Amino acid sequence: MEFITLFVGIVVGVVGGGAVSVFTRKKSYQQGIQDGVEKRKQQAEAAIGSAEKEAERILNAAKKDAESQKKDAVLEAKDDIYKLRAEAEKEIRDRRSEVGRQERRLQQKEETLDRKIDNLEKKEDTLQKKLKSAEDCLEEAEAIKKSHMDVLEKISEFTREQAKEYLLNQLEDELVHDKVLKITNYEQQLKDECEEKARSYISLAIAKCAADQVSETAVSVVALPNDEMKGRIIGREGRNIRTLETITGVDLIIDDTPEAITLSCFDHVRREVARIALEKLIADGRIHPTKIEEMVEKAKREVEHRIRQEGERAVLETNIHGINNELIKLLGRLYFRTSYRQNVLNHSIEVAKLAGTLASELGVDVNLARRAGLLHDIGKALTSEIDGSHVQIGVDVCSRYNENPEVLHAIEAHHGDVEPQTAIACIVQAADAISAARPAARSENYENYIKRLQKLETICSSYEGVEKCYALQAGREIRVMVQPEKINDEKMVLVARQITKQIESEMDYPGQIKVNLIRESRIVEFAK
Repeated sequence: MEFITLFVGIVVGVVGGGAVSVFTRKKSYQQGIQDGVEKRKQQAEAAIGSAEKEAERILNAAKKDAESQKKDAVLEAKDDIYKLRAEAEKEIRDRRSEVGRQERRLQQKEETLDRKIDNLEKKEDTLQKKLKSAEDCLEEAEAIKKSHMDVLEKISEFTREQAKEYLLNQLEDELVHDKVLKITNYEQQLKDECEEKARSYISLAIAKCAADQVSETAVSVVALPNDEMKGRIIGREGRNIRTLETITGVDLIIDDTPEAITLSCFDHVRREVARIALEKLIADGRIHPTKIEEMVEKAKREVEHRIRQEGERAVLETNIHGINNELIKLLGRLYFRTSYRQNVLNHSIEVAKLAGTLASELGVDVNLARRAGLLHDIGKALTSEIDGSHVQIGVDVCSRYNENPEVLHAIEAHHGDVEPQTAIACIVQAADAISAARPAARSENYENYIKRLQKLETICSSYEGVEKCYALQAGREIRVMVQPEKINDEKMVLVARQITKQIESEMDYPGQIKVNLIRESRIVEFAK
């Protein structure tokens, strides 16, 4: 216990001595810090004092400089104000001078206008006096004229109206004679020049013409389900429409017409192929170059089959036997050919029936007449492929297939290319004219045809001195009978010219109309 007590006392003494030493060392360190802070504080106060003095010096210098610049700016502003005032005063003086000049010019113009007005008033007074004098002279002249007319009436024993009528009648006779002479001279001159001018005009028209189809008779319209189909038919960058046009040889017209596309081509067979192919493409919905080629081939086969069917129909309908198969195909092609909007195959069938009827009435071979009538226009099936007229082409084709010589002669003579030598040829020629010239056969309907003939006769009968008039040759000729006591030979030329001009101005008609005036004098006596 004593040892422990001793040990604890030693430890306490050591710890106490260390603590005293640490406390003494800490106190001396704090004293040093306080001395340093005090010294630095004194140095900072000295620096602040010197900085304040320097700032005060700089501030005073800045104030002096600002005052100097202010005085300079005030002086410059005063100079600018003085210059602006001087310029403004000069501009005002110039403007006043210009206004003064303008006022002087206006005053001079007013004075000039006043002088002109005075002169015009004087001239107006002078004109009024002259006008009054002229009116007086006119009244005097009228009085003299009246007295002279009275004297003339007494001398001539004619009243004024009678003298006027007499002079007008003489003048009318002289004018009619002069008109007839001039018209005759002009007609002779036109006859001399018409052939040369006609050749020149036709050559010029052929040289200028570049069309390969006629829109009235060479177009077909294909209906579309919607307008979006137009874009599919055209295709990307136009490849579909180019393919279709290249393969078929037909022009496709795609315009603003709603839900429709127009096909244009002078060849009706190619146009029908294109129409069928396009309808098949629209129904199928898949439109691309490969499909187009496939549908065109199918359409060609359909058209060829249709041609064969139409040829056989024509043969059966006319009851003709023994015709070569190739001729039957050519007859079928006529179904897709028109002449003045008249279907050529139907026209040929009609001619065959008419020729058979005429032949039976005349006691001629009916079968041969129908055969010639059916084949008379067969050359039109090849006019787009072979050069030459359809008459010569028809003769050559039928000769190749050993047709009857009378049939060949009828084909050759049906348009008057050669003189008809047989009864069959004359019958076919007459039947062809009847079928083409009958009302509503070509380019017009029956009602318009009747109205045109009635109007033609009405125009001719409206002229004084016309006794009768008749429209002939399906309206291509009008015959007018005139009264010889009212219209002499010289007046006939004038009346014919007037009728022609009125027909040209008031009527629409195909081709030309021949106007024939007939004047006939008859003297009847009886021997007793």
